[in-house]
Amino acid sequence: QVQLVESGGGSVQAGGSLRLACVASVGLVRAYYMAWFRQAPGKEREFVAGVSRNSYTTDYSDSVRGRFTISRDNAMNTVTLQMNSLKPEDAAVYFCAADPTLVRNTRSRPEGYDSWGQGTQVTVSS
Repeated sequence: QVQLVESGGGSVQAGGSLRLACVASVGLVRAYYMAWFRQAPGKEREFVAGVSRNSYTTDYSDSVRGRFTISRDNAMNTVTLQMNSLKPEDAAVYFCAADPTLVRNTRSRPEGYDSWGQGTQVTVSS
């Protein structure tokens, strides 16, 4: 497993931008498919974006595609999520997660991710 620490959350007005970062304090992210999930109060945790080990493949939920960009820097042991054109419905706690599986068709499901960060709060005001 890898220990993950998120940062970069905060409050922003609708239309604004935030950049989230996830750093592995223990372990190497290069061994994992990395993803961001989010969870709003009273809702299930949902997949936001993911990136393969070598960055060849990125995946996005329909709700964020075209507005969010996930990237990774294995040398720096980090994964980032650039969030633009934020909407009030993007408000949630955002979690970084690591999946050790080489190939899996259900990346959007939380099951299979064996390492999670503590989360960082994103608030978007209208």
